[in-house]
Amino acid sequence: MKSQRGQALVETALLLPILLILLFGITDLGRVFHAYLTLDHAGREAARVAAIGADDAEIIDKIELATGSLNEDKLTHTISPQGKSNRPSGSEVTITLNYSIELLTPLISHLSGPIELENKTVMRVE
Repeated sequence: MKSQRGQALVETALLLPILLILLFGITDLGRVFHAYLTLDHAGREAARVAAIGADDAEIIDKIELATGSLNEDKLTHTISPQGKSNRPSGSEVTITLNYSIELLTPLISHLSGPIELENKTVMRVE
């Protein structure tokens, strides 16, 4: 019986790294999913504002308001066509949002690098 005293410690030492990687992976998945849903919501909100005739500054304000939980330095947006006068009634407006998210999981983040998310929303101008 004396030879089995450290068995629990050895088993814990072997399983702990696997459990930590799994925990960090679940956290990363949640962060990526949150960013994806936020981009989707912001794209729809911005496209709706553009579709009712807002100018580019109002559209950008709506994007910034809807993406408040994301890092603004990693967020880029494109409005096509630019300028309120270039969006006549019946045409389409496209809002494209790109976001780069860094992973927290130690091994996976070194292998894959940041994840690039893109959301493109198209609406008809009223």
